[in-house]
Amino acid sequence: MANFRTLDNADLNNKRVLLRVDLNVPMENGAVTDATRIERVAPTITEIADKGGKVILLAHFGRPKGPDPKESLRPVATAVAKTIGRPVAFAEDCVGEKAEAAIAAMKPGDILCLENTRFHKGEEKNEPAFVAALAKLGDLWVNDAFSAAHRAHASTEGLGHKLPAYAGRTMQAELDALSKALEAPEKPVVAIVGGAKVSTKLELLENLMGRVQGLVIGGAMANTFLHAQGLNVGKSLVEKDMAETARRVMEKADSKGCAIILPIDATVAFHFAANAPSQAYGVDAIPADGMILDVGQQSMERIKGAIDDARTLVWNGPFGAFELPPFERATVEVARYVAERTRAGKLISVAGGGDTVAALNMAGVTDKFTYVSTAGGAFLEWMEGKPLPGVEVLRQK
Repeated sequence: MANFRTLDNADLNNKRVLLRVDLNVPMENGAVTDATRIERVAPTITEIADKGGKVILLAHFGRPKGPDPKESLRPVATAVAKTIGRPVAFAEDCVGEKAEAAIAAMKPGDILCLENTRFHKGEEKNEPAFVAALAKLGDLWVNDAFSAAHRAHASTEGLGHKLPAYAGRTMQAELDALSKALEAPEKPVVAIVGGAKVSTKLELLENLMGRVQGLVIGGAMANTFLHAQGLNVGKSLVEKDMAETARRVMEKADSKGCAIILPIDATVAFHFAANAPSQAYGVDAIPADGMILDVGQQSMERIKGAIDDARTLVWNGPFGAFELPPFERATVEVARYVAERTRAGKLISVAGGGDTVAALNMAGVTDKFTYVSTAGGAFLEWMEGKPLPGVEVLRQK
């Protein structure tokens, strides 16, 4: 973390610390149904409080078009208190008199959650006046919300230009892991990229080609590459208009010394449904009315071979229609194999993206990878090689 300022560099005692966190958690009937994001930021909250800082939580929730009681952070603040085992006060606004009064009443070690930053239009527009109103409330700003770091909003980026800025522990762990995966990795590096469409992952593929030695392509994306090679993929999901692009990707990868690994066999069904009857076919023999819903056993062995040769693995996207049994098989089996290699100290494994996290949870291995990012858009943009505004503002000047 030499390039970024962290809590190790910050004097927190008796300071008003504006701490940007991700509290955009799933709710049902006024209660939080999954506290994973709260659990991730808990160590940063408690560390700042234990060092005598006044912890002022900044977060957004949902996509309100203005103040809306249904999008209030009040019930989330209650869930934060439950998770960390400490009282968390709540202010009914994130700027202005209510916020200022609540902060003025704080003692060192206290924790306060401000209301949803998106109740103000200035948040997403990163308006200077709104940034200034937020900055007035704190002595320093800590960003612990990597998942929102791809957005240049007032609380995720603007504050970094107004106050001394530091990475929280969750942000620090994320940046450490991502650096180990692509910026200064142990080679060889293999990337697994799955998902439905080449069109949505094109920038990702192009960035990875120059950074990895092997690129495993799975999911329906692989069908487009097979189609581009003149193979019949039956009724499988395929982007026929991306065939030329897929051929260009393969040529470019070849010129950069990056091996593209495509399926050689597939699990094929004739209905897109859970537990639909299925069987294995070579990719050169897919029936005209069949749908590729997962990679086959031979492909899995080939992927495991690529993983055996790797020191670092980066994973984004499942291999098949993993939400429909039994078409999660390849994703789960490969995930468990990666976990095994990681546990044995033979592999650094970093994964991220919504579907990927869901698949690793299904395989029961989320905590067995080196690092699993819960940030969807930010993780993908980082993998695409794009600078993230909320990260760039934390760099050592």
